[in-house]
Amino acid sequence: MYAITGITGQVGGEMARRLLAAGAPVRAVVRDGAKGAPWASQGCEVVRATMENAAALTTALAGADGVFILPPSEFDPEPGYPEARTVIEAVRTALVAAKPKRVVCLSTIGADAPHDNLLTQRTLMENALGGLDIPVTFLRPAWFMENAVWDVPDARDEGVLRSFLQPPEKAFPMVATKDVGSIAADLIQQHWSGTRIVELEGPARVSPNDLAMAFSDALGHKVKVESVPRSSWEALFVSQGAKRPLPRIRMLDGFNEGWIDFRNVDRLTLRGTTPLSEVIDALVARASVTP
Repeated sequence: MYAITGITGQVGGEMARRLLAAGAPVRAVVRDGAKGAPWASQGCEVVRATMENAAALTTALAGADGVFILPPSEFDPEPGYPEARTVIEAVRTALVAAKPKRVVCLSTIGADAPHDNLLTQRTLMENALGGLDIPVTFLRPAWFMENAVWDVPDARDEGVLRSFLQPPEKAFPMVATKDVGSIAADLIQQHWSGTRIVELEGPARVSPNDLAMAFSDALGHKVKVESVPRSSWEALFVSQGAKRPLPRIRMLDGFNEGWIDFRNVDRLTLRGTTPLSEVIDALVARASVTP
């Protein structure tokens, strides 16, 4: 049996669908019982637990052949990442008590970055779980192609892609969430010992210019890139509601300056198959039917 946290999201949902299609039993670990109903209808066992509650999480993970850990994302964290540390402690405690046969944990590109940034929350998770006496795989996917969902309105209405990834011709590692979920399903059915790191990116790296071209094709009109000046980021993020924008700014610096990237050293590196055009077409189509 495979226990999946984050099953209501894109990655966890795709992973569950792959496992169910292979005839594997799945336990859906959900915060809200109502959101587990669609999975129960597909034959999943549904257990309620939050990622901060070690006791409930222990019950949810007990007896599992494999556990998928998808830590919640905190985009405006308090200094020192206390929100992430609370989750990490609960997850570690639960895994020690539940003793699953193996664990796949969703981490991220940049978990090995040399400077503090928003992705440091995943560094902390890797450090805490890497020492467990359980086989653990940290799956480090690239920048999600689906992050472009935030660009749909400007691309559609103004013909502009306002990019924080810069310069516009620089290609960055990206991957579709469908591929992340699919690879996670494969990994959790494998047998290994110790701790391993798996890096995952899409079939080709993607520049902001590539994103603009994909939007142009999907929308049927030209979309151009406008690089958002770094000097404006802090004020912009604060105006959007952020209280502590520095971790996000430093993450973007890491991608733009190159200190967040895949090193491809003594690690298993995989590539997904979903092209950028498929993801952008789907985002645009979804936006056109959203009330």
